[in-house]
Amino acid sequence: MGMRSSKVIILLALLLAAGVASSTDKLIALTFDDGPRPYVLFGSKGEHPGPGLVNVLDSNGVKATFFVVGWRLTPKTWGERRAEENVGITCLDAAEQLVRHGFELEDHTYSHVELRSAERKKGEQWVLGDVNRGAEAIRAVTGTAPRYLRPPDWIIPDDARHDLERQGYQLLTISSENPIALRDINSLDYLCAGRNPSGCPKPSLTGGVLKQIEQREKHGVYTHILAFHELSTTAAVMPELITELKARGYRFVTLSEYMRLVAGKK
Repeated sequence: MGMRSSKVIILLALLLAAGVASSTDKLIALTFDDGPRPYVLFGSKGEHPGPGLVNVLDSNGVKATFFVVGWRLTPKTWGERRAEENVGITCLDAAEQLVRHGFELEDHTYSHVELRSAERKKGEQWVLGDVNRGAEAIRAVTGTAPRYLRPPDWIIPDDARHDLERQGYQLLTISSENPIALRDINSLDYLCAGRNPSGCPKPSLTGGVLKQIEQREKHGVYTHILAFHELSTTAAVMPELITELKARGYRFVTLSEYMRLVAGKK
Protein backbone atom coordinates (compact mmCIF):
# COMPACT_ATOMS: atom_id res chain seq x y z
CA MET A 1 0.00 0.00 0.00
CA GLY A 2 1.42 3.37 -1.03
CA MET A 3 2.01 6.37 1.21
CA ARG A 4 -0.80 8.31 -0.45
CA SER A 5 -3.32 5.49 0.05
CA SER A 6 -2.35 5.20 3.70
CA LYS A 7 -2.90 8.92 4.21
CA VAL A 8 -6.34 8.71 2.55
CA ILE A 9 -7.35 5.81 4.80
CA ILE A 10 -6.16 7.64 7.91
CA LEU A 11 -8.04 10.78 6.85
CA LEU A 12 -11.25 8.81 6.24
CA ALA A 13 -10.92 7.15 9.64
CA LEU A 14 -10.52 10.52 11.30
CA LEU A 15 -13.55 11.91 9.49
CA LEU A 16 -15.65 8.91 10.45
CA ALA A 17 -14.54 9.22 14.06
CA ALA A 18 -15.40 12.91 14.03
CA GLY A 19 -18.84 12.11 12.60
CA VAL A 20 -19.55 9.63 15.38
CA ALA A 21 -18.40 12.10 18.01
CA SER A 22 -20.51 14.93 16.63
CA SER A 23 -23.60 12.73 16.37
CA THR A 24 -23.72 12.47 20.16
CA ASP A 25 -22.29 15.90 20.93
CA LYS A 26 -25.36 17.99 21.83
CA LEU A 27 -28.67 16.16 21.69
CA ILE A 28 -32.22 16.85 22.84
CA ALA A 29 -34.94 14.21 23.05
CA LEU A 30 -38.14 16.25 23.26
CA THR A 31 -41.00 14.33 24.90
CA PHE A 32 -44.61 15.08 25.80
CA ASP A 33 -46.85 13.23 28.27
CA ASP A 34 -50.59 12.75 28.87
CA GLY A 35 -51.96 12.81 25.32
CA PRO A 36 -53.03 12.59 22.68
CA ARG A 37 -54.86 15.89 23.23
CA PRO A 38 -56.11 17.01 19.81
CA TYR A 39 -56.78 20.62 20.83
CA VAL A 40 -53.10 20.96 21.82
CA LEU A 41 -51.70 19.02 18.88
CA PHE A 42 -53.76 20.71 16.16
CA GLY A 43 -54.71 24.07 17.63
CA SER A 44 -57.38 25.46 19.91
CA LYS A 45 -59.98 28.11 19.20
CA GLY A 46 -60.64 28.58 22.90
CA GLU A 47 -58.57 29.87 25.79
CA HIS A 48 -55.15 29.50 24.13
CA PRO A 49 -55.66 29.99 20.37
CA GLY A 50 -52.67 29.53 18.15
CA PRO A 51 -50.85 26.99 16.01
CA GLY A 52 -50.98 23.43 17.19
CA LEU A 53 -47.96 21.63 18.59
CA VAL A 54 -47.67 19.39 15.51
CA ASN A 55 -47.39 22.45 13.27
CA VAL A 56 -44.74 23.97 15.52
CA LEU A 57 -42.66 20.79 15.52
CA ASP A 58 -43.05 20.21 11.78
CA SER A 59 -42.16 23.79 10.86
CA ASN A 60 -38.98 23.50 12.96
CA GLY A 61 -38.01 20.07 11.64
CA VAL A 62 -38.27 18.47 15.09
CA LYS A 63 -39.30 14.85 15.68
CA ALA A 64 -40.62 14.38 19.20
CA THR A 65 -41.71 11.39 21.28
CA PHE A 66 -45.17 11.26 22.84
CA PHE A 67 -45.90 9.24 25.97
CA VAL A 68 -49.58 8.58 25.43
CA VAL A 69 -52.34 7.34 27.73
CA GLY A 70 -54.04 4.14 26.60
CA TRP A 71 -57.65 5.03 27.39
CA ARG A 72 -57.42 7.91 24.95
CA LEU A 73 -56.73 5.50 22.10
CA THR A 74 -60.26 4.08 22.20
CA PRO A 75 -62.72 4.94 19.40
CA LYS A 76 -64.76 8.15 19.57
CA THR A 77 -62.73 9.56 22.46
CA TRP A 78 -61.56 13.17 22.18
CA GLY A 79 -60.51 13.89 25.78
CA GLU A 80 -61.82 14.80 29.19
CA ARG A 81 -65.16 16.43 28.53
CA ARG A 82 -64.98 19.06 31.26
CA ALA A 83 -61.42 20.17 30.61
CA GLU A 84 -60.61 19.64 26.94
CA GLU A 85 -61.93 21.37 23.86
CA ASN A 86 -63.43 19.19 21.14
CA VAL A 87 -61.81 20.37 17.89
CA GLY A 88 -63.42 17.66 15.76
CA ILE A 89 -60.48 15.23 15.88
CA THR A 90 -60.55 12.14 18.09
CA CYS A 91 -57.56 11.13 20.19
CA LEU A 92 -57.19 8.00 18.07
CA ASP A 93 -57.14 10.04 14.85
CA ALA A 94 -54.58 12.34 16.47
CA ALA A 95 -52.35 9.40 17.40
CA GLU A 96 -52.48 8.06 13.87
CA GLN A 97 -51.55 11.50 12.53
CA LEU A 98 -48.60 11.68 14.92
CA VAL A 99 -47.29 8.42 13.51
CA ARG A 100 -47.75 9.63 9.93
CA HIS A 101 -45.78 12.77 10.79
CA GLY A 102 -42.86 10.63 11.97
CA PHE A 103 -43.28 11.04 15.72
CA GLU A 104 -42.86 8.20 18.21
CA LEU A 105 -45.52 6.89 20.61
CA GLU A 106 -44.42 5.40 23.93
CA ASP A 107 -46.22 4.13 27.04
CA HIS A 108 -47.66 6.32 29.81
CA THR A 109 -49.93 3.52 31.14
CA TYR A 110 -53.57 2.92 30.23
CA SER A 111 -55.37 4.57 33.15
CA HIS A 112 -52.83 7.28 34.07
CA VAL A 113 -53.09 6.62 37.79
CA GLU A 114 -50.26 6.87 40.30
CA LEU A 115 -48.92 3.33 40.32
CA ARG A 116 -47.63 3.04 43.88
CA SER A 117 -51.06 3.88 45.28
CA ALA A 118 -52.68 1.61 42.70
CA GLU A 119 -50.50 -1.30 43.78
CA ARG A 120 -51.49 -0.83 47.42
CA LYS A 121 -55.18 -0.88 46.48
CA LYS A 122 -55.24 -3.39 43.63
CA GLY A 123 -51.98 -5.35 43.68
CA GLU A 124 -48.92 -5.60 41.46
CA GLN A 125 -50.64 -7.62 38.74
CA TRP A 126 -53.08 -4.79 38.19
CA VAL A 127 -50.15 -2.37 37.75
CA LEU A 128 -48.44 -4.65 35.24
CA GLY A 129 -51.72 -5.15 33.42
CA ASP A 130 -52.35 -1.40 33.19
CA VAL A 131 -48.92 -0.79 31.67
CA ASN A 132 -49.33 -3.65 29.20
CA ARG A 133 -52.87 -2.57 28.32
CA GLY A 134 -51.49 0.84 27.43
CA ALA A 135 -48.81 -0.85 25.32
CA GLU A 136 -51.40 -2.88 23.44
CA ALA A 137 -53.37 0.27 22.63
CA ILE A 138 -50.21 1.79 21.18
CA ARG A 139 -49.37 -1.37 19.24
CA ALA A 140 -52.82 -1.21 17.62
CA VAL A 141 -51.92 2.23 16.25
CA THR A 142 -48.24 1.80 15.36
CA GLY A 143 -47.98 -1.94 14.68
CA THR A 144 -45.08 -2.27 17.14
CA ALA A 145 -44.89 -2.53 20.92
CA PRO A 146 -43.51 0.48 22.79
CA ARG A 147 -40.11 0.03 24.42
CA TYR A 148 -40.13 2.93 26.85
CA LEU A 149 -42.37 3.62 29.85
CA ARG A 150 -42.71 6.83 31.80
CA PRO A 151 -44.86 6.13 34.87
CA PRO A 152 -47.18 8.98 35.91
CA ASP A 153 -45.18 11.36 38.15
CA TRP A 154 -42.20 8.97 37.70
CA ILE A 155 -43.60 6.88 40.59
CA ILE A 156 -43.57 3.07 40.43
CA PRO A 157 -43.09 0.34 43.07
CA ASP A 158 -39.73 -1.45 42.93
CA ASP A 159 -41.17 -4.94 42.32
CA ALA A 160 -43.30 -3.73 39.41
CA ARG A 161 -40.34 -1.82 37.96
CA HIS A 162 -38.12 -4.90 38.06
CA ASP A 163 -40.84 -7.08 36.48
CA LEU A 164 -41.48 -4.55 33.71
CA GLU A 165 -37.75 -4.29 32.99
CA ARG A 166 -37.66 -8.07 32.70
CA GLN A 167 -40.48 -7.77 30.14
CA GLY A 168 -38.23 -5.49 28.10
CA TYR A 169 -39.39 -2.02 29.07
CA GLN A 170 -36.88 0.73 29.72
CA LEU A 171 -38.27 3.10 32.36
CA LEU A 172 -37.78 6.84 32.19
CA THR A 173 -36.81 8.34 35.52
CA ILE A 174 -35.67 11.43 37.39
CA SER A 175 -33.82 9.28 39.93
CA SER A 176 -30.27 10.21 40.88
CA GLU A 177 -29.50 6.48 40.72
CA ASN A 178 -29.29 6.83 36.94
CA PRO A 179 -26.54 8.62 35.00
CA ILE A 180 -27.39 12.29 34.46
CA ALA A 181 -27.77 11.88 30.70
CA LEU A 182 -30.43 9.20 31.27
CA ARG A 183 -32.46 11.24 33.75
CA ASP A 184 -35.43 13.24 32.54
CA ILE A 185 -35.38 16.99 32.92
CA ASN A 186 -38.70 17.80 34.59
CA SER A 187 -39.79 20.99 32.84
CA LEU A 188 -42.42 21.74 35.53
CA ASP A 189 -44.65 22.95 32.70
CA TYR A 190 -47.75 21.67 34.51
CA LEU A 191 -47.19 24.45 37.05
CA CYS A 192 -47.62 27.02 34.25
CA ALA A 193 -51.05 25.83 33.10
CA GLY A 194 -54.44 27.19 34.10
CA ARG A 195 -55.81 30.67 34.66
CA ASN A 196 -53.88 31.32 37.85
CA PRO A 197 -50.62 29.36 37.55
CA SER A 198 -48.52 29.09 40.67
CA GLY A 199 -44.99 27.80 40.89
CA CYS A 200 -44.17 28.30 37.21
CA PRO A 201 -40.39 28.60 36.80
CA LYS A 202 -39.03 32.14 36.80
CA PRO A 203 -38.49 34.16 34.74
CA SER A 204 -40.29 31.85 32.32
CA LEU A 205 -40.88 28.21 31.48
CA THR A 206 -38.26 28.45 28.73
CA GLY A 207 -35.81 30.11 31.11
CA GLY A 208 -36.39 27.43 33.74
CA VAL A 209 -35.65 24.60 31.32
CA LEU A 210 -32.55 26.35 29.97
CA LYS A 211 -31.29 26.85 33.52
CA GLN A 212 -31.56 23.11 34.19
CA ILE A 213 -29.71 22.36 30.96
CA GLU A 214 -26.96 24.82 31.90
CA GLN A 215 -26.56 23.13 35.28
CA ARG A 216 -26.08 19.76 33.57
CA GLU A 217 -23.61 21.29 31.13
CA LYS A 218 -21.47 22.32 34.12
CA HIS A 219 -21.11 18.58 34.79
CA GLY A 220 -20.04 17.99 31.19
CA VAL A 221 -23.45 16.64 30.10
CA TYR A 222 -24.70 17.85 26.71
CA THR A 223 -27.42 15.27 26.06
CA HIS A 224 -30.85 15.78 27.61
CA ILE A 225 -34.31 14.20 27.70
CA LEU A 226 -36.88 16.97 28.20
CA ALA A 227 -40.18 15.96 29.81
CA PHE A 228 -43.12 18.19 28.93
CA HIS A 229 -46.89 17.67 28.82
CA GLU A 230 -49.45 18.21 26.10
CA LEU A 231 -50.63 21.61 27.29
CA SER A 232 -51.55 24.71 25.29
CA THR A 233 -49.26 26.82 27.48
CA THR A 234 -46.40 24.45 26.71
CA ALA A 235 -47.07 24.46 22.97
CA ALA A 236 -46.97 28.27 23.04
CA VAL A 237 -43.36 28.38 24.28
CA MET A 238 -42.00 25.65 22.02
CA PRO A 239 -40.95 27.93 19.12
CA GLU A 240 -38.83 30.04 21.49
CA LEU A 241 -37.29 27.03 23.24
CA ILE A 242 -36.51 25.15 20.03
CA THR A 243 -34.95 28.23 18.44
CA GLU A 244 -32.79 28.89 21.51
CA LEU A 245 -31.58 25.30 21.79
CA LYS A 246 -30.72 25.13 18.10
CA ALA A 247 -28.79 28.39 18.47
CA ARG A 248 -26.80 26.72 21.24
CA GLY A 249 -25.86 23.89 18.90
CA TYR A 250 -28.35 21.24 20.00
CA ARG A 251 -29.84 18.69 17.63
CA PHE A 252 -33.31 17.22 18.22
CA VAL A 253 -33.79 13.45 17.96
CA THR A 254 -36.46 10.92 18.84
CA LEU A 255 -36.11 9.08 22.12
CA SER A 256 -35.16 5.81 20.41
CA GLU A 257 -32.34 7.55 18.51
CA TYR A 258 -31.23 9.30 21.69
CA MET A 259 -31.01 5.99 23.55
CA ARG A 260 -29.14 4.39 20.67
CA LEU A 261 -26.57 7.19 20.66
CA VAL A 262 -26.32 7.95 24.38
CA ALA A 263 -27.25 4.78 26.25
CA GLY A 264 -24.90 2.35 24.56
CA LYS A 265 -27.04 1.55 21.51
CA LYS A 266 -29.95 0.15 23.50
